[in-house]
Amino acid sequence: MSGFVSFVSAGPGDPELLTLKAAARLRAADVVLYDDFASGAILDYARAGANLVAVGKRVGRPSAKQEHVNRLLIDYAAAGARVVRLKSGDAGIVGRLEEEIEALQTAGIDYEIIPGVTSACVAAARGIPLTRRHTSRRVQFVTGPDVTGRLPANLNWAALADPESTTVVYMGKRTFPALAAKLIEHGMAPDTPALFAESLGRAQERIVRTTIAKLAEQLAQASAATAAVILFGALAGETL
Repeated sequence: MSGFVSFVSAGPGDPELLTLKAAARLRAADVVLYDDFASGAILDYARAGANLVAVGKRVGRPSAKQEHVNRLLIDYAAAGARVVRLKSGDAGIVGRLEEEIEALQTAGIDYEIIPGVTSACVAAARGIPLTRRHTSRRVQFVTGPDVTGRLPANLNWAALADPESTTVVYMGKRTFPALAAKLIEHGMAPDTPALFAESLGRAQERIVRTTIAKLAEQLAQASAATAAVILFGALAGETL
């Protein structure tokens, strides 16, 4: 008898930001396949005796191949297990959700998606409005690297350099210096406010308010080992 896969959104790391449904699925799971940034205290919600399998991916570090993760999902579910695929933040944002769903659909395995809190919203909870009437009516999410780890070549630069939008960059620590240079080239002011939020929801959380030009200089010398999100635009320098 086939099992079932729950794609569970872990949020940014603070277990108090888990939804009730996410916690319930963890308590019922036979197997939890978890990302690096969806571990720690979040895994304390897993059922005692559940098989916990690390399948996280880190830039520049040995990581599970996507094909291997897909195979594990299929094999565990085909054996009748209740499987939780635990993803950091919201499972549908920068999480390769589509690839894993397609693998399950091809194998005829049922699944569900449990949404969660994405890091952009957690950053907003630190005192940053993401939108404001007459100032920034639009929020746009973008991934920092492409599949090769470099800055994507086909970005909409006019939209990203729009001073009346709030832009959120996921996984952008390595590529932000190149991104900032392109933004400035396309007309964005170097002193446009930027907010760098690292390890959100964790004990080592760090928030830096700066500008796109200064942040690019800082990140050119930084390590990409920790999870971070970058926000820029007129509202990124504000506090509530």
